[in-house]
Amino acid sequence: MARARATRTYGLLAAWCLTRLLLLLFVFKVVVFPGPDVTSDVSGIYQGWYHTLRDGTFPLSDVAWQYPPAAALPILSPALLPFLDYASAFFVLVCLADLCVLALLQYAGRRPGQSPRGAWVWTLGVPLLGPTVYARYDVMVTAVAVAALVAGLRRPRLLGALAAFGALLKVWPVLLLVGTTKRKPWAAAAVTAVAIVLVFTLTMPGPFAFLTAQRDRGTEVESLGALVFHVARHFGWEGEVLLNYGSVEFVGPYVGVVSTAALVLTVLAFGWLLLWRLRARRFAPHTLADAAFVAVLLFTVTSRVISPQYLVWLIGLAAVCLVFRDSRMTLPTVLLLAAAFATVLEFPLWFGNVVVSDALGITLLFARNGLLLAATAVAAVRLWRDTVSYPPPAPEPGQAPPPRTGQLIQPS
Repeated sequence: MARARATRTYGLLAAWCLTRLLLLLFVFKVVVFPGPDVTSDVSGIYQGWYHTLRDGTFPLSDVAWQYPPAAALPILSPALLPFLDYASAFFVLVCLADLCVLALLQYAGRRPGQSPRGAWVWTLGVPLLGPTVYARYDVMVTAVAVAALVAGLRRPRLLGALAAFGALLKVWPVLLLVGTTKRKPWAAAAVTAVAIVLVFTLTMPGPFAFLTAQRDRGTEVESLGALVFHVARHFGWEGEVLLNYGSVEFVGPYVGVVSTAALVLTVLAFGWLLLWRLRARRFAPHTLADAAFVAVLLFTVTSRVISPQYLVWLIGLAAVCLVFRDSRMTLPTVLLLAAAFATVLEFPLWFGNVVVSDALGITLLFARNGLLLAATAVAAVRLWRDTVSYPPPAPEPGQAPPPRTGQLIQPS
């Protein structure tokens, strides 16, 4: 048994090392990955923000700055490696964050009743997105989210603190708290958020300027709503594609209508989550991770923007789900990994085809977004069935069936 476990561990580490070496070769341009240069955001945008942030202020004049205040920390993090240039230090730190996620998943998978599947999902899923994952700071945020979920069952206050910190890095980790049933995580999250916000408010002006930029964003060309305009361009729609607010967006007639519709869908997704939370009666240990996975899926597919790096969040959450043997998120995870592979095809490989809305570009987007929609629908239905309409246990001989309203509450 011990030898078999060691063999599996060595195999996992070998797979991680080989795939990450390839990613590093791509971002350091030892091997050129086809398509546009995905590292330009680091050497251009991030490095420019770095100099502004070091002066004690947020880059308020740059509309591409659309992040909560704690995002300053990963942008400034290359200062930890002063012997490297900015971009090289950033890539190395992202790789270290990637390794931390693997270690957390491997550690969690060794607990009784849990599985190493999650570590394999992360190891094999991340490289499917290509070098983009190392050219954004989303792996760092995902590491915080994975740490929060891994700690969640035994240390609810740590779950709340890490979720709040993650939310102030990139908003979405606040959804990690959807599946928790006790007050401790929420209280810890509130205290942590207030403390961090207070520090930034007192030391750096404009910590919430990102809210205005987010409000004014349009429909990005890779989003679900963008499919309307990709098709409409072949029937005389007179809009165009422009670099707007840091992303490639559609601009023209009815774009505002589609963007508003996306916001309405996001509100409806929130309503479904609220209904689920009110109706849920069974909270198993895996429910915390499953609920977070479903919540982020819902808010990803209804967003006006679906950037390739968003799938890093989902792969991390899916990996935590599959750490639990009883999680029912296996099929959604498979669909997500297929969507990740479709994503690297549409960006960066054939992004030019996406921008001009030709047959190849539209096909790739329909495939990627269709897989994400399928993963979301299957995951949501399985979460509902597992927590709301779950079958009651069989009664003992001579006893009446137990009521459906009984509650099994997780430790957090």
